[in-house]
Amino acid sequence: MFSKSINGGNGAGGGINIIGSETSFVTASLSSSQRALKYVHHSSQTVISVLVSTSKIKISESTQINLLYRLCLNHVLLFLCSAPRLDLDSPESGYHGLVKENETLVEVTPQIRAIGAKVCSFRIANKHHGEAPFEIVLKEKGMAELRALRVLNCEKRRNYKFDIEAVGCNGSLSENATVHITVVDVNEYAPQFLQPAYVSTVDEGRLYEEVVRVEASDRDCTPKFGDVCKYEILTADQPFIIDNEGAIRNTEPLDYERSHNYILSVVAYDCGMKQSAPAMVTVKVNRVCAPGWRGIPERVDYAAGVGSQPLLPSARLDLCDAPCILRNVRATLTLATDHIGKGCDRDTYGVRSQRKLCGASRDSVDLLPTPGPTTSWTASLSRDEGREADEIFEFDGVDSAAIVPNDVLEHTLAQKFTIGVWVKHRPRPRQDPHVKEHILCAADDHKMNRHHYALFIRNCRLILLLRRDFSEGDPNIFRPAEWRWKLTQVCDDKWHHYAVQVDFPHVTLFVDGEEWHTDEKNPEVIDDWPLHPAKGVNTTLVVGACWQGSDNKTKHHFRGYLAGLSVLVGRNEKPDVLSCLRRCQEGIHVPSMDLLQPGTQLLTNCDLTEVRIDGDNRTNVETLLRRIGYSNSRRFPTPGRRNFRLETTIVCEGSENNPLPVPTVQSYVTVLPPPRPGITVNGTGYVAREYADFRLGVRVFPDTRVTAGSAARLDACAVSVYPSLNPDHESLGLPGDALRRFRSITARVDRDGVVLSGADTPYNYQQLIRLIMYTNRKPAYYLDRVFKLTCSELSGRFASNEYVQTLAVIHPKEKTTALPHSTPDEPPIARILEPAPGHAQLSPHHADLPEEYATAALREVTIVAVACICFLLLMAVVGAARVRGAAKRRPSAGDELAAETEMAWDDSALAITVNPMERLTEHDPHHQSQRDEDVDDSASSDSEDGSYRDDDLDSSDCENDCELSNGRHRRHNSPHDLEWDHRDV
Repeated sequence: MFSKSINGGNGAGGGINIIGSETSFVTASLSSSQRALKYVHHSSQTVISVLVSTSKIKISESTQINLLYRLCLNHVLLFLCSAPRLDLDSPESGYHGLVKENETLVEVTPQIRAIGAKVCSFRIANKHHGEAPFEIVLKEKGMAELRALRVLNCEKRRNYKFDIEAVGCNGSLSENATVHITVVDVNEYAPQFLQPAYVSTVDEGRLYEEVVRVEASDRDCTPKFGDVCKYEILTADQPFIIDNEGAIRNTEPLDYERSHNYILSVVAYDCGMKQSAPAMVTVKVNRVCAPGWRGIPERVDYAAGVGSQPLLPSARLDLCDAPCILRNVRATLTLATDHIGKGCDRDTYGVRSQRKLCGASRDSVDLLPTPGPTTSWTASLSRDEGREADEIFEFDGVDSAAIVPNDVLEHTLAQKFTIGVWVKHRPRPRQDPHVKEHILCAADDHKMNRHHYALFIRNCRLILLLRRDFSEGDPNIFRPAEWRWKLTQVCDDKWHHYAVQVDFPHVTLFVDGEEWHTDEKNPEVIDDWPLHPAKGVNTTLVVGACWQGSDNKTKHHFRGYLAGLSVLVGRNEKPDVLSCLRRCQEGIHVPSMDLLQPGTQLLTNCDLTEVRIDGDNRTNVETLLRRIGYSNSRRFPTPGRRNFRLETTIVCEGSENNPLPVPTVQSYVTVLPPPRPGITVNGTGYVAREYADFRLGVRVFPDTRVTAGSAARLDACAVSVYPSLNPDHESLGLPGDALRRFRSITARVDRDGVVLSGADTPYNYQQLIRLIMYTNRKPAYYLDRVFKLTCSELSGRFASNEYVQTLAVIHPKEKTTALPHSTPDEPPIARILEPAPGHAQLSPHHADLPEEYATAALREVTIVAVACICFLLLMAVVGAARVRGAAKRRPSAGDELAAETEMAWDDSALAITVNPMERLTEHDPHHQSQRDEDVDDSASSDSEDGSYRDDDLDSSDCENDCELSNGRHRRHNSPHDLEWDHRDV
């Protein structure tokens, strides 16, 4: 009996134990599933079936050794011995890989890996579709990577499938696993159009759903890069669009006159946004003849100063051979200027300047002035200064109103007056027809709500209310009290000028400078009783609303814009003035009447904003239309756009009720900005004057020059002074007759300066500026005064430079007066009181001062010094003398300055006492030598000034030069003018 063990695996059941004995058994134990094995004995051809499943195998002893070796060598060792296997959860799922067209490394999921026995290589075991251009590269730890042998092409073959197996180092093989490879597409191709060019033909004047369709394709293998997702037209500013399907259509009707054909550059994009090469698309436009105007310009440019610019220089009416025997052609050209200023360009931008240019009465009261120190009631209103600084006031219809002070306008109007105003009414949609909107209203100031007179709008009617006072006429008689004009202009939201002329009981309305022609029903006149008496009740005048006395607030507010509201009491404005206020400086220039042929007529409106041509001769109508132009006579027109429109009606023989339709033509005029004018102010900027000149008055701008263009018309010049004038002794003014000579210019003078306003020439402004006078009664207070001058044109649109004028005050120089020499026989005081003989003026008249007199004068300086010291020692005596002298003194020129400056020395009661013993000390040698030294010093100090003039020092204006301590004295024309009161000595 023997025993031998062969281990073919790890763990229990992993091997077969064979035991030999008389009765031998071989027990095989396997952990795997049941298998059927066939063994063929080469000598006995015996087939032994072995069922291995924890069962016992009985082997006879005669074949024990032979069976053992055959089993181990041929089959059992191959099955039970170690072999590699692929690391897969499920062999049926296999591997899946992705490789890009431009790469060779395959991204495999899951990663290729072999476990079990040591692996020395991997190989492709089976090629399902005949080609597998891949290799498997072994890496460390049984791992491997899959690579393509060449760069693959998705467009040629997108998928590959093959089997792989691992090869152990002992030669054993793993089971096979299937690999699925997908080639990933790369966007390497751009779309290409199927045709290099496309051509289409369309008729003018139509909108097409599809003019032409373009198509492109892409050679990439996947929809992401192989499909075309977008088309685009590269040619800019063309009336065409293209959708994502390649369909091109027009966005507006095409016009053969504008362009005969259109060439478009179109590109395609795949879904990866790779752009194709452009393809050319040509769209040809067929002319479809329709009656209408040809040769109309898209825009007309107008420059200031060119006169008339033709609007339609190449206009031509084309009837397209229509079966029409022409009977009448009517062409109407309309120019729109309502958006410019208050309806159009006028002479100036300011209402006040326009009134002066038109000769309106200077007595008119402006109820909507520019806010200022004296016109503050309009400060709370919203102002729209417009395009060019025109003063326009906005009223919101809720609480905007201006209460006019009582001293501005007499609230009781006379029997004859005129009210003028610019109005742009903004009616509310679906407004109650009973709502009032007051432009001007005078009503009770408290207790009651009686309206004395008013101008207001209600239900698109302009209404004037004029109630008589109970004291005017018979209170028991009805008289006209309300006039109601029904006007389309009231509610059209455009600027209009209204002027109501009252010469009671006659009332006349002017609309835009033209008299409104009345009829039986328009205006509607309402009679009423006079107002009943009310004691102690006054009136309140309001612009833009009406005062509600019982509620103490405003009511019936106006909604819109107002400008230039004026009231003239006592007389009416002339009709030509009212027409001038509305006259425009821009409009349509009509051709000469000599061009009219029989059967043709030309009509215009009063504003020259519309012209109509009627005729049966098409050629003559075309000729007249080509000569129509736009003109603007302003030197500086408002820049911007003016639209114009041409409407045409054609009537054919036999079709009078069905006129031939002609499209309306629209274009516009562009007024170019004018060059800025040069307004220059210059002159001598520094002027010096003496005290007396300032007291009498000095011209501030004696030689100032104001220059501008030859056609310039200034409308304002402002003189400002800072700090403001002191009204106690300073003033600015103009001669009384100056403004009467320049009637178009008005002046406002206050402590801050002078404002001249009104449209006039630069020369007239220059003349008036030179007359401005500055007066100062106390010039000693000042060193100089600085004034600034600026002038402007067109309500400040163009302004001059800022000119600075300086007036300097010449202060008098202080002069040293030498005292005369006194002799021992004559008291020194006598020499002081009497003027020394021998005075002579110097350089002006070439006179000399005698040397003897000069020496004597120097000695007297010492006497004065000694006298002053004695004065201090005898203050008690002097005090008594000053009290007596104050009651007796006479006013002098120095007193005037002392009162003026409040700083000069009050020397009216000054008395000098001379010590009688002084004469005795004159013989003392010590005093004599000291006096000689003093004289020498004084002589040397006075020798610098060699001239003396009586008018060098104005004694009435000296401030601190009257002090004796400095050794200086004023000269006097007579002894009575001396400041010394020797009666008290």
